[in-house]
Amino acid sequence: MPKSLLVTGAAGFIGANFVHYWMQQHPDDKVVAYDALTYAGNRANLAALQDNPNFSFVHADICDYERVLQALREHGIDTVVHFAAESHVDRSITGPDAFIETNIVGTHTLLKAAREVWLSSGARQAHRFHHVSTDEVYGSLAIDAPGFHEQQKYEPNSPYSASKAASDHLVRAYHHTYGLQVTTSNCSNNYGPYHFPEKLIPLCLTNILRGRPLPVYGDGSNIRDWLYVEDHCRGIELVLLKGEVGETYNIGGNNEWNNLNIVHLLCDQMDARFAAEPALASRFPDAPGSTGRSARDLIKFVEDRAGHDWRYAIDASRIMGELGYQPHESFETGLQRTLDWYLSNEEWWRPLLVK
Repeated sequence: MPKSLLVTGAAGFIGANFVHYWMQQHPDDKVVAYDALTYAGNRANLAALQDNPNFSFVHADICDYERVLQALREHGIDTVVHFAAESHVDRSITGPDAFIETNIVGTHTLLKAAREVWLSSGARQAHRFHHVSTDEVYGSLAIDAPGFHEQQKYEPNSPYSASKAASDHLVRAYHHTYGLQVTTSNCSNNYGPYHFPEKLIPLCLTNILRGRPLPVYGDGSNIRDWLYVEDHCRGIELVLLKGEVGETYNIGGNNEWNNLNIVHLLCDQMDARFAAEPALASRFPDAPGSTGRSARDLIKFVEDRAGHDWRYAIDASRIMGELGYQPHESFETGLQRTLDWYLSNEEWWRPLLVK
């Protein structure tokens, strides 16, 4: 039976990729994209779907209870996939209020509305509320520690991760207290198409093309587990279709890299691309590759972030063993796909850059 999904944060990076992926894989389902279109939300991310009769867009804030309620009822929603969140750690350090409002109050608003529509009417219709969280709620790992698992103690270290931890607890509470049918996934760092160029990979990629410095925090030794965004979407799909209600699944790429090595790999792939495609020099004359130099020359070490977690890593053995999940992309192949997309979509990222 076709589903009717409400996807919050659908004009953002991961949300938009999920909407594209779901509509390709499940063309008979109805998808309602719900987004407040803050700085990281971009209608252009969903432009290719505008003529699809099974797609619709709602421009609204998840903190607006009446608008959420209206969307759930008007579109006959039976599945919420909740991506909407303030997510940039640096912004949470300088301005934490927005993170509390969106990530905690916004999630609670969605839960209240879902409970009202799905449970309080007496019908108790079949439903699912899937909450997308982050590995950052677990804190930081030592170099020899195993990856984060689903029973890991929460130890958030930034206003961002603390707000996401709070939202995770609210989702759990609505299941145990009210019987809301929920699942949660905690993912590692994503990368890929539509990634807003304030994050490490798209920032460095677009800075190389413009000949701008590549800022690396501290000595670049901080380690992250990287997950190609389509592999993340594939994992969420498995949780929605096969996951156990009330449970949490960690989705990772089994792919740990320190920040400096990531920047080196990106520089080397870009240098190779410029060497193989001379036409790129005319499109991006300020890029080091246009004059035969290495993009590594642009690397600039900057003061470390306050409270910077040193290492994140996901233990994805549960979703692999129980649901059959496997990431399809290695970091090298995923980064090549990402590079291809940014080179082919200059008109998308140019307007988003800080001048």
